[in-house]
Amino acid sequence: MNIRKGVKEDLPQVLDLIQELANYEKAPDEVDNTLEKMEEDGFGDSPVFGLYVAEVEGKIVGISIYYYRYSTWKGKCLYLEDLVVKESYRGSGIGKKLFDVTVAVALETNCQLLNWQVLDWNEPAINFYKKLDTQFDGEWINCRLTREQLVNYPATWSEPVSF
Repeated sequence: MNIRKGVKEDLPQVLDLIQELANYEKAPDEVDNTLEKMEEDGFGDSPVFGLYVAEVEGKIVGISIYYYRYSTWKGKCLYLEDLVVKESYRGSGIGKKLFDVTVAVALETNCQLLNWQVLDWNEPAINFYKKLDTQFDGEWINCRLTREQLVNYPATWSEPVSF
């Protein structure tokens, strides 16, 4: 087993693992990401996510996808978007190694926190994180607006935004 930084050529297998995760999380129709979007977002001029992969015999069997965020209270933080291990390889230590490399990224880039989410019914993942002395937060409620909601948002701001 080999853990390494992901490259653009890994994305077809990465997207397959993302779909496997969506199936596991009972949301198989929620993935509308594409290889093209992932190539631009991860390997374009301004990458917005980082990727590590776990390989066994040339096949990607696990991924860690993360990005940076900012906390006004703490400063620079790393957000672990997904830690996925192919079902047939779970329990073999691959998830721990991927988590370890994600922690190393957070430390090496001077992050003050590492954050992530886990579904409240995902007992195997919860038990995995408990072994790592994770702090679970039952206080915050997750919020979001979908792309459709963003497009239809009744904004009072109409000026162009510069980046």
